[in-house]
Amino acid sequence: MQKRPESQSKPQLKSTTPSNGSQPSSVPSRAQQERTYALPDYRQEVSEITVRQVRKGEEVRYEVSGDLHAPVPPLRDSKYLSQQQCIAIYRFMVMNRKMETALEHLYKQGKVVGGVYFGLGQEACSCASAYALAKDDWFAPMIRNQGSLLVRGFRARDTMMQYMAKAGSPTKGRDGTSHFGDLYERNMVAPISMLGDLIPVLSGVALGARLQGRDIAVMTYIGDGGQSTGVTYEGINFASVQNLGLVLFIESNMWAYSTPSEMQYRNKDLAERAIGYGIPGVIVDGTDACQVYDAAHEAVERAHRGEGPTLIEAKMMRMKGHAIHDGANYVPHALFEYWKKRDPIARMENYLLHTRKWLTLEENKALLEEVEREIEVEREIAVNSPMPQPESALGGVYCEEGCHTIRPKYGVPKVRKGTGAFRQTEAAVHLK
Repeated sequence: MQKRPESQSKPQLKSTTPSNGSQPSSVPSRAQQERTYALPDYRQEVSEITVRQVRKGEEVRYEVSGDLHAPVPPLRDSKYLSQQQCIAIYRFMVMNRKMETALEHLYKQGKVVGGVYFGLGQEACSCASAYALAKDDWFAPMIRNQGSLLVRGFRARDTMMQYMAKAGSPTKGRDGTSHFGDLYERNMVAPISMLGDLIPVLSGVALGARLQGRDIAVMTYIGDGGQSTGVTYEGINFASVQNLGLVLFIESNMWAYSTPSEMQYRNKDLAERAIGYGIPGVIVDGTDACQVYDAAHEAVERAHRGEGPTLIEAKMMRMKGHAIHDGANYVPHALFEYWKKRDPIARMENYLLHTRKWLTLEENKALLEEVEREIEVEREIAVNSPMPQPESALGGVYCEEGCHTIRPKYGVPKVRKGTGAFRQTEAAVHLK
């Protein structure tokens, strides 16, 4: 084979020196053109634990690798929480845990209609995030955010009766899970089973408030599995483009039912997806209530200033299966043991007792006993509440004349009188 001449072996680079002899214009290199982004990561510990699928013949299982014996880091001091507020969040977390324990017992006693969904290991995320909301802000929990209901004023009996389909439940026995809300007193939008749909709904709430001339925060949650749905992207993009006060928590709890995160998305951190929307993204330790609160507080304040949405990824571990019927046998035992040492309630208790010394052993014992007594009272009320009458099943299915009145929360937008024309706003709608 004839050798190609040297002059043809490499592509010739065109000279950047102008023909008139002047200096070449400043052309940035590829490296200079690449943009870099900063994602605040407030974790005290960045674990390098991975889960991989292993196939042996017809058997498929998961194995975990990494430093599973790393020491548990201390909680990060909050920039905003006072002693009383930290104790209040801790109490809500304990109440959340004990309420779910009582629900598990009721299920095993055959008193629950349907299944039960737990947030074991996620109490810090649910309680501390909701605690950051102002009274006029809105929120929409998911099935594992039962602690946020307690923070916003629901009683433990409400959740218990809901799962037991009792007449005194928020839905009067017409639903056996957490599909209830409160649009008038607690500004809560009911959970939606189609994962991701709460995001555009909450964005719509924020847009509606803006039409009233108000900037509010609207908080909702999505799991690492649910964030893969198309409506999640559509909702975040809408909030971003409209600069709405959405505070979105991605509860990155490692498993989408039985699918590990490593088999679901390629990103190292889901907070990276905020970059594509042009909004702030933050990473926190979801078992550290102080980190969760601080990130939520700053995101809520941004929303109140009209500065748009924030995406917060809270990393933690779902310590039970998808629901009570799921034994989570697919999860490697070593992974459960690793995260058990990072129990958010145990960490908060240690922080209050030993790090800050804001609680004495006697005070903590009294707090735990008080919560235990309250849960027992709530459980008795729920158990003794009657089941709905059969003939009441038809009520609320069809709206009959005078059955109920839907009244607006904030009224209708006001128009300046005497101008002879509508006042122009940035809103893409025209309201009479």
